[in-house]
Amino acid sequence: MVREIFNRITGKALQKAIELLDTQGPLTGKEFIEKTKMDEFLAWRICNSCDKIITKTVGKRYLRFDKHVEEYARLSPSIIREFYGYTVIGTKAQTEEIDNKARLIHQDIIEISKKKFKLAQDIIRKIVESEENPQIIKTSACFIIAGDVAHEMSHLEPRPEPSTGELVKGSDLDIIVITQNLPDSIVKNLDSAIYEQKSFLLKNPSYNEEIDYIIKDIKKVKEQLKFDCFESMVASKILHEGKYLYGSKDIFEKIKKMLLEEGIPEKIEALEERALINREYAISYLLNCQEPLSEEESMKLFYTKEEKEEFF
Repeated sequence: MVREIFNRITGKALQKAIELLDTQGPLTGKEFIEKTKMDEFLAWRICNSCDKIITKTVGKRYLRFDKHVEEYARLSPSIIREFYGYTVIGTKAQTEEIDNKARLIHQDIIEISKKKFKLAQDIIRKIVESEENPQIIKTSACFIIAGDVAHEMSHLEPRPEPSTGELVKGSDLDIIVITQNLPDSIVKNLDSAIYEQKSFLLKNPSYNEEIDYIIKDIKKVKEQLKFDCFESMVASKILHEGKYLYGSKDIFEKIKKMLLEEGIPEKIEALEERALINREYAISYLLNCQEPLSEEESMKLFYTKEEKEEFF
């Protein structure tokens, strides 16, 4: 009985989807869900299982570690976030329009990423220049940006900042500060200055941006590159994907060399391949299941508990 009801709902929703796309397509996943008022899973499933509907996804998928997933490896964005913000949907008659809309969305994503990169760079430059010994920081600290910005996958979709619940403008600014022989007093002042800017950006309506950051000595980096526990795996991956933002390029190059020496790129590549296999399995399972998902299945396969990544 449950299966029959589920199939009947799917059939009616499919007809509704095609009628909408014929008259208003192409649409992003977000636009499709808002206009149809469908459940997110039902909307995704219909758009990815009907041969009358075409989907085009932009951007890239990249590795993210998740304690709730076997071997920790999964892909980001999650299936629903990829559908919601990075996928264009239409009919076969709208192929050219779908390609055009997808290209414009991809251009917007790259532009958003560039603006967030520049904002992060300007903030760090301002902080360092306002410190008592800016030159020491420039030569003894390296600022690296990671996450969506580094992957050119940034978005502006409002989301709550975890500690305050305040809405922020999409992707946060993930900044890792690596120091080498920087006096503790300067590190402490630098930490306070970044935290002050973090609070300012979060509360100022002109920004509503979130900085997520960590400061650590290069000796700790060397220890973390052992890649022997969840925390060190996350730390290694973030440094592997990170891009130079500000400060010492010598330290940046030294870190990249350390990553190579410890075989981190190869380890990340192997885990990405595993995550891709997991994603393909999840998509196949979700498209072929004949009954509504349990909450546990939904959270594990379709959503994720957290799209952010902790720093270690």
